[in-house]
Amino acid sequence: MKILVPVKRVIDANIRVRVKADKTGVETTNVKMAMNPFCEIAVEEALRLKEKGDAEEVIIFSAGPEKSLETIRAGLAMGADRGVHINTDATLEPLAIAKMIRAIAEKEGADLVILGKQSIDDDNNQTGQMLAAVMQRPLGSYISKIEKNEAGFAITREIDAGLEMLQIASPAVVTTDLRLNEPRYASLPNIMKAKRKPVEVSTPEELGVEVSNRIEVIQVNEPPAREAGIMVADASELVEKLKNEAKVI
Repeated sequence: MKILVPVKRVIDANIRVRVKADKTGVETTNVKMAMNPFCEIAVEEALRLKEKGDAEEVIIFSAGPEKSLETIRAGLAMGADRGVHINTDATLEPLAIAKMIRAIAEKEGADLVILGKQSIDDDNNQTGQMLAAVMQRPLGSYISKIEKNEAGFAITREIDAGLEMLQIASPAVVTTDLRLNEPRYASLPNIMKAKRKPVEVSTPEELGVEVSNRIEVIQVNEPPAREAGIMVADASELVEKLKNEAKVI
């Protein structure tokens, strides 16, 4: 079994995001970037499936500018076998990304595509669903457990009412939730080995994927500042404020 893991380069989760002065987007110049945390979980789960003997190869995929290679190398340093980079400076929307992943998955003959349920920059939570649709494959979303079996994959997914256990056929697409695993840290020897692992570079045009955008960003603004809290003397004063000022009771 081959596993394809798409990953995304985003602003590091520990960095405070700043809006550009012209309000056209967020500032990324000289800002620390990292692999999207949900993508890290996807890479970790692919590696665990390989270590259990359920997969022979784990391939890391990323689309974006040349610096996206750093994100691919991070996945290779965790233990993946090789990478595929779609080099483009265009702003990529979920549908275009899904079509690129489909092209690579079909070319590689990937039996399973594991990707994070969303990225922490735009929080769209769309790519996995779109990918399953364009590939006409079964989808397991928000999974907190996955096991390979003869019929395909047994998955546990998180829903509002609790946990839902399903059986999906192979080949399939799954998206990872936070509680699936704890990603490993890449060791220094593996970081050095990752520099020698092969990464195939292509373009959207070579894949036959159009990347024209259908969404126009009008303006990006900082969220409103939170107002300071109010100290109350006792419970009766709290009830009075909730009733007369907040009008929640």
